[in-house]
Formats: sequence, C-alpha cells, structure tokens
Amino acid sequence: MISNLLAKSYARTVIAALVALVFAVVVTSIVLSISGFNPPSTFQAMFDFGKEPDSVVNTVNRASAYYLSALAVAIGFRMNLFNIGVDGQYRLAAMLAAAAGGAWALPAGLHQIVVIVVAAVVGGAWAGIAAILKVTRGVSEVISTIMLNFIGTGVIAFLLSPDRLAAKVAGSNNVGTKPIGSSGRVPGISYPGSDLKIYGLVLLAVLAGLGFWFVINRTRFGFDLRATGLSESAAVASGVDAKRMVVIAMVLSGAVAGLVGMPQLLGGSYSYSLDFPTGIGFTGIGIALLGRNNPVGIAFASLLWAFLDQSSQILEFNDIPKEIVAITQAAVLLSVVVVYEIVNRVGRRMDQRRVAAELGEVGVAA
Repeated sequence: MISNLLAKSYARTVIAALVALVFAVVVTSIVLSISGFNPPSTFQAMFDFGKEPDSVVNTVNRASAYYLSALAVAIGFRMNLFNIGVDGQYRLAAMLAAAAGGAWALPAGLHQIVVIVVAAVVGGAWAGIAAILKVTRGVSEVISTIMLNFIGTGVIAFLLSPDRLAAKVAGSNNVGTKPIGSSGRVPGISYPGSDLKIYGLVLLAVLAGLGFWFVINRTRFGFDLRATGLSESAAVASGVDAKRMVVIAMVLSGAVAGLVGMPQLLGGSYSYSLDFPTGIGFTGIGIALLGRNNPVGIAFASLLWAFLDQSSQILEFNDIPKEIVAITQAAVLLSVVVVYEIVNRVGRRMDQRRVAAELGEVGVAA
C-alpha cells in the first residue's frame, strides 16, 4: 500500500514537471516568434552548445553550487521555514573560510577539512541569529534573513580590504583573500574532450544530498522536523520541542548554505574576491520549489537550471537576447507549482472515486 502511494506521488511529480517544461517551451517559443527569432533554430543552437565538453563541465560545476543552495532552502521548507538568507550565509562563509584557508598552513586533507568546517560553522551561526530572534522575540525568519543578507554584505565589504583580510590582486583593481595553498586545494575531475575540470567537491554536493535524504526520511529527528512543519500544534502535543526544532533546522540550513561556495573556492578560485559568484542563494529558492524539496528532484532541477544558464551564452553570438532563458526559467518555475497542484488535485479525486467505488462494491456484497 505504502509503495503504491509513493509510486503515485513520484508519478504525479514527474508528470507535473514534464507538463511545466512543455509549457515553458511553448511560452519561450511565443516570445521568440514575437521578437522575430526562429524558435527551433534557437533551441537547437542552445542544445548543440550545451552538449559541448566545456559546456558540460561548466554545467556540472554550476549545478553543484545550485544543488547545495537548494538543499539549504529545502531544509527550511521542510520545517515550514523560509530561509531567504542563503545568499548572505554562503558568501560570508566562503569569505571567512577562504581567509582561514589562506592564513593557515596545514597538511593536505586536514587543510581542506578545516576550510569546509569553517564555512559550515559560519553559515550555521549566521542562520542561527535568525533562529534565535524567531524563538525568543517572534521575529519572522523572512524579515530577519533578508536583513542579515544586507548585514553580511556589509561585513564582507568591511573585512575584504587590504588592511584587514584581503590583499590587492596583482595586475587588476580587484582585491581578495590570500590564496589558499596547494595543500588546501581539491583536485578536479577530468572530462573527455575538455581542458576544464569538474570540481572535485561536486562529490560534497552528492554526499549532502544523501545525508539530507537519510536524515529527513530515516531518522526520528527528520520525522519530528516534518511533523512540526506540517502542524506545530500537533507536534508539540506529541512531545516535540518546536522552538528547539526551529533553531536546529535553521542552523542546519545555514550550515549547508555555508558549503555552497566550497566547490569553486577549493576547486577553482582558491580565494574570495570581489568577483566571487553572487545570487546563488536566491536561485536555490526556485530550484528547491522546482525539485519539490526532494534531493533527486532538486538534482534534476539544478542540472536543468545550470544547463539553461550555460547554453544561453551562445544566444548573444546569434544576436538573440540571453534574457530569453530567464523567461524560460521563470515559466518553468511558475508553471510547475500550478501544474503540480492541478495534477495532485486530479489524482486525489481519482483516488477518492476509486475508494468510493470499492466501498460500494463491498456494501453490495454484504
């Protein structure tokens, strides 16, 4: 019975995602046609560029950061918490972790672990501020995490200066933390046909996804977290400390958020500078919604989002605005929420009719 229910739930999710994707393609095609561009040739150019070896590497690397960001958001969503502060959490964590990694000389292996732990601790502590405000003063985590994003940006700007934690980058006006030594760097993974390398810490994203699935679905803590998110009053009545769960969930969400910048920091840039990627936290919100807070769904959503970002670069060479891809992403995100709800309602009605028919047959037989 349970396996049948799970199968139906996954089937509905897949159907909703496919319908939403088709809807997004239709919307994008209409926009392209109105703008005077040929939709089939545009999609073909994006697909051809997206499957090139260098594009595949860049897509996987971007997807790893998107995946970790979406996981951080999903932890909050499972608890009915809206952590909008992932962007500030991962940037502050990456900056301090980069500063620590560049300042310390440690043996290989230990060096990488220390940098990753620093990032997770900083991200968790920064998210913990919002959690404490919520459970002690009743401050909405939406407001507090937004404000903490701005405060985090200010802290980064204050610390990222030559007289504090940063130094000028030779040959440019950029500033960044002291580069992390070779003992703290994570080797990349070669991909056939490409001179680029897949970040070694892509595996960190995989492990985070497995850990998320196990904790949420196979532990008492995960059950309490989901129960509190569904009904706080019912969870409290069953003995769950709701305030404690809020703090733990937000800290865990922030800790995962702190890992977002690690694949690039230890696998590509080796330093936090002014041009370090931003905005990944807000992208994670959309990907978490698209993936229905499921680690597998989030993985596919992250790859799709990263593929669209990467393949959009070819559009400018064809004099097509790359913002077209933003329309596709927005259409996917908007439609998947609506379509999923429609599919879910239709499925529930079909289940109710089937149950009613079975009960009617039992009544006749009696």
